[in-house]
Amino acid sequence: MSPASPNSQLSTLNSQLLKQYWGYDNFRGIQEDIINSIGEGKDTLGLMPTGGGKSITFQVPALAKEGLCIVITPLIALMKDQVQNLKKRGIKALAIYSGMSRQEILTTLENCIFGNFKFLYISPERLDTEIFRTKLQRMNVCMITVDESHCISQWGYDFRPAYLKIAEIRELLPGVPVLALTATATPAVVKDIQARLHFREENVFRMSFERKNLAYIVRNTDNKTRELLHILRRMSGSAIIYVRNRRRTKEITELLHNEDITADFYHAGLDNATKDIRQQRWQTGESRVMVATNAFGMGIDKPDVRIVIHLDLPDSIEAYFQEAGRAGRDGEKAYAVILYAKSDKTTLHKRIPDTFPEKDYIKEVYEHIQYYYQMAMGDGQDCVREFNIEDFCRKFKYFPVPVDSALKILTQAGYLEYTDEQDNASRLLFTIRRDELYKLREMGENMDKLIQTVLRSYTGVFTDFAFINEDSLAVRTGLTRKQVYDLLIQLAKQRIVSYIPHKKTPYIIYTRERVEMRHLQIPRSVYEERKERYEKRIDAMLDYVTNDTVCRSRMLLRYFGETNEHNCGQCDTCISLRNKEVTGQPSSKELTAKLLHVLSRQAMSPAALAGHLSVEKETLIDLLHELLDKDQVIAVDGMLQIKK
Repeated sequence: MSPASPNSQLSTLNSQLLKQYWGYDNFRGIQEDIINSIGEGKDTLGLMPTGGGKSITFQVPALAKEGLCIVITPLIALMKDQVQNLKKRGIKALAIYSGMSRQEILTTLENCIFGNFKFLYISPERLDTEIFRTKLQRMNVCMITVDESHCISQWGYDFRPAYLKIAEIRELLPGVPVLALTATATPAVVKDIQARLHFREENVFRMSFERKNLAYIVRNTDNKTRELLHILRRMSGSAIIYVRNRRRTKEITELLHNEDITADFYHAGLDNATKDIRQQRWQTGESRVMVATNAFGMGIDKPDVRIVIHLDLPDSIEAYFQEAGRAGRDGEKAYAVILYAKSDKTTLHKRIPDTFPEKDYIKEVYEHIQYYYQMAMGDGQDCVREFNIEDFCRKFKYFPVPVDSALKILTQAGYLEYTDEQDNASRLLFTIRRDELYKLREMGENMDKLIQTVLRSYTGVFTDFAFINEDSLAVRTGLTRKQVYDLLIQLAKQRIVSYIPHKKTPYIIYTRERVEMRHLQIPRSVYEERKERYEKRIDAMLDYVTNDTVCRSRMLLRYFGETNEHNCGQCDTCISLRNKEVTGQPSSKELTAKLLHVLSRQAMSPAALAGHLSVEKETLIDLLHELLDKDQVIAVDGMLQIKK
């Protein structure tokens, strides 16, 4: 009997690992094709929609190889979640993300060299640090995984310059294969990802983006909040509501509370403890609805979301598809609904000058940054400065949104690096010697307890700043978080400690010296070409919501380069067309317009109205229920009339 081929042995091992660690008997979709490809050492790009099981495509082949898998992802929530899940399965994994001290990062990197760990999750921004690159060359790396790989493409909707450093990492690890994964990529982005990651040859595996259990709906309405409440009352189950800004998350949550619907709000400005608590409440069902900006959802796996509602339009099909795809990941029927008003078109077009302000405006922002930091001509290179955008805008009379966009364009043009909010943990340093600390008079039971807990929990606090966690100190001392904070402030005022509380701070890093404004160049590739692509994405989003003749699922699939010959049969367009074709009935929109027109002339009974409009009784009853729920129509003594 001939021995099994290496490929056959590898395939058997992969199946054994899947069963051993995840308990599954079989791979799903294209998982096995991707695993076999990267297992054979080939650079591989996997296109898998949200919920397609991306993590297994790199976790299984990494376990089958000797050495460490480096996973590059911008999602801190995903890092923490996956590291925790791997540890539960007995797999050694680590992560490096913002908020960690230099010593914690060093320890983590040393563990990757000597500790027989299988996975290191790291953000793209960390790839460019000297400490990482030095330690990397001593690691036994078996493969690199690039999650959210569309971020490397300037053709993509979410380009992040830090991703461009991945190609440099590949040069330090010759022969190590790369697995790129994304849930959203147009044909142009697919080619660009492979080129920018220096694929040795093109190698793409595609999973159909069709979601057969997900019904895409667009509702035209002039009263979005009323329509929102109508939908949430008619449907049961967990929901996500996406809105454009932080202020709206709070407003909509308060509206839902007033209507006895349990809800929480979520955005990037919340501290991590609050995010975790709210996410947990929503995950367990204690809170039914999460009202959020686009900061919510990445790396969060809740399979039983029954409905995703967009109150505000995203500015790209890619963003919409990813957010809508968080519904129905358990395979059961779910809905993705956009509430669209005519005013949304104007609002969406206004984002173009906000995202791409005039070049002269960008140059002025650059000049005012120099005044803000009192940066001399020719100085600045490698300088790092905290950036308070509200303070800057107040001093120079700007609005924050276009300033944020101007700084991102200057980043891409290579003049500076503008980071998003970095989560900086609290820091503490004792400014008196240990023996002096013990000579202090009695400071109270709570203070003594806190000082002793700090000394037991953190090392080196008399020689250098230590990163501390007030929540952890509160648990260990039995005090509240506010009590811990107040006591630390008291110690700082008495000059016993230097205490820097946790804060979220964006940074500006000068990547080159300050130049004169007249010499500042913004290339066409950074401005005009990206602006054109942004405008096309907005036009595609508007085409999607204003269409009433083409199946919505087919529109989405066509955008991502996938041809589909059949209609989904469940989106609002399909249902409307089917009613028209099969029964000769007018579409729901046409019927509503006719009904309201008839009732504007005179009140009618339901039976008389059915005869007047020549529609089936069931169709009319459904429509009347909807109009009565919305208070557009009322019944008085059995007669229907328009509500004045």
